[in-house]
Amino acid sequence: MARALAIAERDEKPAIQEVPAQIPEAGQVRVAVEAASVNGIDAATAAGYLWDLMPHTFPVTLGRDFAGLVQAVGDGVTNVQVGDRVAGVITGMALGKGAIADSATVDAGTTAVIPEAVSSAQAAGLGLVGLTATALLDALKLTADDTVLVSGATGGVGAVAVQLAAATGAKVIGTARPGAAEFVRGLGAHEVVDYTADLGAAVQVVAPDGVTAVVHAAGDPATLAGVLQPGGRLASALGATPEQAGRDDVTVLTAMADATSEQLTKLLEATANGSLQVPVFRTYTFDEAHQAVTDFGNHKLGKLVIIIR
Repeated sequence: MARALAIAERDEKPAIQEVPAQIPEAGQVRVAVEAASVNGIDAATAAGYLWDLMPHTFPVTLGRDFAGLVQAVGDGVTNVQVGDRVAGVITGMALGKGAIADSATVDAGTTAVIPEAVSSAQAAGLGLVGLTATALLDALKLTADDTVLVSGATGGVGAVAVQLAAATGAKVIGTARPGAAEFVRGLGAHEVVDYTADLGAAVQVVAPDGVTAVVHAAGDPATLAGVLQPGGRLASALGATPEQAGRDDVTVLTAMADATSEQLTKLLEATANGSLQVPVFRTYTFDEAHQAVTDFGNHKLGKLVIIIR
């Protein structure tokens, strides 16, 4: 058995409990989890929003990304070995297997060895948000000629997206609540606008002609599409559609995280060499894991990470 933050039945709240331990099959690894982070899907699962939308098997263990030590490997695994310190992401639409646990069994192809310079908390906080931000930037294909608005710049995905966008040479505008502007500027944003007021008017002050691209990690698609120049593009991590954008003279793109060892390795190496920050806002003990999920919906700057051991 393993200990995990899990939901035993549909109407129950997440709690630390024993769940069946899994033996790695071909292509899988079992990891002794050292740290795991909280993402939007965990908060939505805990709130009961996903039971009728996603397949699930109880008990449902929360958590999608983690860092830890490889305990065992299945047949055919070549990218990691027992004793390696790895980061990984649990993929797929089904709920059940999760990473907020003292051990997790996952596909080896979604794990990567962690460089020595990267902490377990950083590695656990990087996976899903880093991969999602990478997919958003890949979809937009930014150049130094672009002006890009990153909506949700204080969240996990947005914080990484600001940094990746700034690295392209584009002018980056981030959204933030009052009091959080310096955090977003510290990530590389050239301008910061208050999304709690009139976002369109705020963007017009710093980009009178509008922006050429939008990273949609939070906010209303129509409002965000409204600040685009004709011919602009919006890349959404939230499944926004052209109909939601409400304009036929802009392009709406959907970005899906590509959880591969190669992509994770690139992000971890960028963190190790200092070119990418993983903003960990707060850490929790394993016994406080339920509180981390509860706190996810509160205002924060970056990631919430649970230290398992």
